[in-house]
Amino acid sequence: QVQLVESGGGLVQTGGSLRLSCAASGRTFSNYRMGWFRQAPGKEREFVAAISRNGDETNYVDSVKGRFTISRDNAKHQVYLQMNSLKPEDTAVYYCAADERFDWIGGTGTELYNHWGQGTQVTVSS
Repeated sequence: QVQLVESGGGLVQTGGSLRLSCAASGRTFSNYRMGWFRQAPGKEREFVAAISRNGDETNYVDSVKGRFTISRDNAKHQVYLQMNSLKPEDTAVYYCAADERFDWIGGTGTELYNHWGQGTQVTVSS
């Protein structure tokens, strides 16, 4: 069982940057495909980015391509989301997710991840 704790959220102006971190407990972090999702008020949780177990493959939702970068450090049991050129529409609670069942990162559904963090709030002011 892995436990996930997000950090790094906050309030930032349009065009600013934030780096989210997700710390994972357990000894087998490298066995987990990792993802970031977000949920804005009144909306469903949506996929943002995913990274394969060894970090050599990534996937992004179109709206963040070129602005966000997902990365991981398996030695430190951490996954990151660097967010640049932030926009008000990026405002949401951001969730870290993990799954050990398979390493395919092409899927974007929440059902593809079976471990979730509590979330961290990101607010982008206009």
